[in-house]
Amino acid sequence: MNEKIILRLCQAINSVIFAGVLLFFMGLYYWIVKAGIPYQDPPPELQIQYAVNMGIGNTLVRNGFLITICGGILRLLAKLANDIKAKKNF
Repeated sequence: MNEKIILRLCQAINSVIFAGVLLFFMGLYYWIVKAGIPYQDPPPELQIQYAVNMGIGNTLVRNGFLITICGGILRLLAKLANDIKAKKNF
C-alpha cells in the first residue's frame, strides 16, 4: 500500500515539474515571438501591446522557473525520504 502512495506522489511531483517547464517555455515564447524586438518609434498601440506581452512573458517565465525548482526540491526530498525508509527496513 505504501509503495502505491509513494508512486502516486512521485507522479504528481513529476507533473508539477513538467507544468513548470511548460510555463517557462510559454514565457520564452511570449518574450521572443509575441513581444520580440520593439520598433524604433512605435505608435502608442504597439507600445502597449509590447508592454503587455513582455509582462505576460515575465510572469510566465518567473512562475515556471519557481514551480520547476520547487517541484525538483520536492522530488529530491521524496527520494531522500524513500531512501531513508528503505534503509530502516533492512
